[in-house]
Amino acid sequence: MANRFASLARATALVSAVALIPVATAGLAAVDAKSGPQFGKLIAIYERIKSTYVEQVDDDKLVKGAIDGMLATLDPHSSYLDARDFENLRTQTDGSYGGLGLSVTMDDGAVKVIAPTKGSPADLAGVKAGDFITHLDGKLIYGGTLDEAVDQMRGLPGTQIRLSIFRPGRDDPFDVTVTRQIIDLKPVDFSVKDGTGVISVSSFSSNVGTEVAKAWQQIRAKTGGRPHGLILDLRGNPGGLLDEAVALSDLFLDSGTIVSQRGRYARDNESYNAEPGDIAKGIPMIVLIDEGSASASEIVAGALQDDHRAVVMGQRSFGKGSVQTLIPLTRDTALKLTTARYFTPSGRSVQEGGIDPDIAVPQISDPDLRKRALRSYRESDLRGHLINEIKDDKDLEKDKIDDPRFKWTPEELKTKGIDDFQLYYALQTIGRTTPSALAARKR
Repeated sequence: MANRFASLARATALVSAVALIPVATAGLAAVDAKSGPQFGKLIAIYERIKSTYVEQVDDDKLVKGAIDGMLATLDPHSSYLDARDFENLRTQTDGSYGGLGLSVTMDDGAVKVIAPTKGSPADLAGVKAGDFITHLDGKLIYGGTLDEAVDQMRGLPGTQIRLSIFRPGRDDPFDVTVTRQIIDLKPVDFSVKDGTGVISVSSFSSNVGTEVAKAWQQIRAKTGGRPHGLILDLRGNPGGLLDEAVALSDLFLDSGTIVSQRGRYARDNESYNAEPGDIAKGIPMIVLIDEGSASASEIVAGALQDDHRAVVMGQRSFGKGSVQTLIPLTRDTALKLTTARYFTPSGRSVQEGGIDPDIAVPQISDPDLRKRALRSYRESDLRGHLINEIKDDKDLEKDKIDDPRFKWTPEELKTKGIDDFQLYYALQTIGRTTPSALAARKR
């Protein structure tokens, strides 16, 4: 079990970092004496429920409810992991399961899609980030728990489930039937388009840095050692392991800070630096992000942007700039607690605001783009999110005039064979840009 905790020491779905800290039982004895009456209230309520509630209530249910309620008052990313949650965390980082390939969260009692895993059954069926799942096989799931919904969506490979979806921007809900498959977490994929390498990273699970390095080697082989450029696609990537975000960034940086974290105490502060050696030195590089790019994705985008190694293109990222620490409580339970904020090399905190692209490119090949944009979903929309201590007025600086480069309709793009405009625009940009000009455009 100790090895199991160690393997998860820096893992969670939308977390920039997770560290392992031993539980100090002496800490309980150090509770301020002034807190005694407050604990007395808690015990009094517990006893009254046990003696008076209309039905007999299980102790585990009451204790877990009290813990969950306490953590819910802090921020959206602090939580208690029971044995079931702990197993789910393991699966997210290095496992496989029978399911649909969806990252989901609860939003005021509704199941909301964070992002579908690229190439998964849900992705191929057209489920998108920001969708609300209201029914499973015709059964209303609103008001239930996230665990109950996830249980129903997982199942034997080859079996089907019908999702009823409400998509902001559409007037009526619609149904999608999805066939469950074994979801192997293979987060790195690559291709070569017009002499340019495209590496897609869908999550930061184990060995992502190594897999990206291998993908680049294969891209070089396919282009005769002369690739025109590299596009790193982090769209819809909800994050994962801090170590892997650092490892990926380090592949393309020669020196300097990649990311730093600052906590309540000096002992929580830490900085991660790049080692010499850029595997794509001199090659133009673009990083694609969108509102689904969170946490570890923002670490990579921020590091490459601040170092002027890559141009960041797409849409503003999710804005999750906090660090969670995994604290074991028993052999199979743990506390996931927010303990620090992380910062890009130039000292920017992405909390709330996210990473702004150097070149803003909307996904105009999406027919629901305009309506969905009005209800976009980011960290700043989460109830109880941490506040960015350094505020600015980005919205006041936005150009309110539509960019004439992005006037094509989805139908017009389809006739041109363009189903992913952001990727198309990135390829066009690299195709007409010299390596030195692209890398230096923000110096």
